[in-house]
Amino acid sequence: MSIRVLLADDQPLVRSGLRVIMTDHPDLEVVGEAASGAEAVQLARETGPDVVLMDIRMPGMDGIEATRLIAGSCPATRVLVLTTFDEDEYVYGALRAGASGFVVKDMAVDDILAAVRVVAAGDALIAPGVTRRLIADLLDRPAPTAQRPPRSVEGITEREREVLTLVGRGRSNSEIADELVISVATAKSHVARLFTKLNARDRVQLVITAYEMGLVATPR
Repeated sequence: MSIRVLLADDQPLVRSGLRVIMTDHPDLEVVGEAASGAEAVQLARETGPDVVLMDIRMPGMDGIEATRLIAGSCPATRVLVLTTFDEDEYVYGALRAGASGFVVKDMAVDDILAAVRVVAAGDALIAPGVTRRLIADLLDRPAPTAQRPPRSVEGITEREREVLTLVGRGRSNSEIADELVISVATAKSHVARLFTKLNARDRVQLVITAYEMGLVATPR
């Protein structure tokens, strides 16, 4: 079965270029094009795509609000943000809104298409080389204070808290297993339970939660 993709970008050349490229891949099907966030939300609700390839900076409703609305009303649809990380300060907001990851526009076309497939399969993906920078950006933000206390989360065990801390530091399941001296299968089970208990769509949102809980400390 093909992966049904909705293209959301205010630049017609970007949309048409992606559409032409995807027609050469039988496992990818473009089901619509949107030139604004509002149009993306409407088309997502009408067509039920597997993935929305979402630009952030669009006229009217931006990609962040569109992502939030799509994540809230189309739970089977994943949003993959397509942007330029170096210039776009809104990526963190898009991830908090429910995006399953993001890729940058100067990536190789094959890598962008691979990202669509990864997200469609239910995984989270952040452009290679950007994960560390995203986490560094979270770490550079002010630590929780008395005026802005850390987010409180009930119902997770001490071991799950340890796992969440390592996820927040960008560790893979195998790296978590090594650090906690547990099996990879056990690490995966802990992460899966965190998805359920924290109502997280994917690993990216676990990173954000770890930051909001104050589990990931700013290095000195």
